[in-house]
Amino acid sequence: MADITDIKTILYTEKSLNLQEKGIVVIQTSPKMTKTSLKAILKEYFGVTPKSINSLRMDGKVKRFRGRLGQRNDYKKFYVKLPDGVSLENTEV
Repeated sequence: MADITDIKTILYTEKSLNLQEKGIVVIQTSPKMTKTSLKAILKEYFGVTPKSINSLRMDGKVKRFRGRLGQRNDYKKFYVKLPDGVSLENTEV
């Protein structure tokens, strides 16, 4: 089962900041994280029960570095809709 160390970061991009105004937080995690384990972590550590969770699996890009092929890490992104009036702004992951 996944734990809090599998959460890499809360994304703060232009798109994710626009979504935060609507109560949706974008969280980047390791590929083994599931919706149910993320929901359990949000309840246990942050005291928040999300309304809904959507997930997106991102494969790492194949890139060249000094003539050699390499690959970026795979990860998952979760779009978490929070209840009205709740935010994760003052938390660090």
